[in-house]
Amino acid sequence: MNVPVVNVLVRWGKFNLVGAVGMAVQLGALAFINRLAPGHYMVATAAALEITLLHNFVWHLHYTWRDRFPTRNVKRMLAGQFIRFHLSNGLVSMIGNLALMPVLVEGARIPVVLANAIAILCCSIVNFFLGDRWAFVEVPSCPE
Repeated sequence: MNVPVVNVLVRWGKFNLVGAVGMAVQLGALAFINRLAPGHYMVATAAALEITLLHNFVWHLHYTWRDRFPTRNVKRMLAGQFIRFHLSNGLVSMIGNLALMPVLVEGARIPVVLANAIAILCCSIVNFFLGDRWAFVEVPSCPE
């Protein structure tokens, strides 16, 4: 598949816009959950991340990769995209965030929300390529 660079850059921009809003959602949720249960930042990080994954999936589906929105077998195709998104972006974000948070919070003594912002940024490039090449991959149309 030979995709023009302009299209990739436009999609990268859309991905980052959704990601910026998602980052605000995640950091806000993390701050809120961490305030409710201080000292349990790893649980708060995981919960905030799942909230953000759901948010980002919907926006990536309808904005970033809307040209790949399924037009046939919608429920099955959406379920596949949702599962692939969680297996790719979800796992990268969960593993990346949960691996980096103790290093940044306990090791580097960075405040929880700032540490999470750093962890999110570290995962974003990998997540874009996984989203573009697997989670929201174009499904070839078959003759009906």
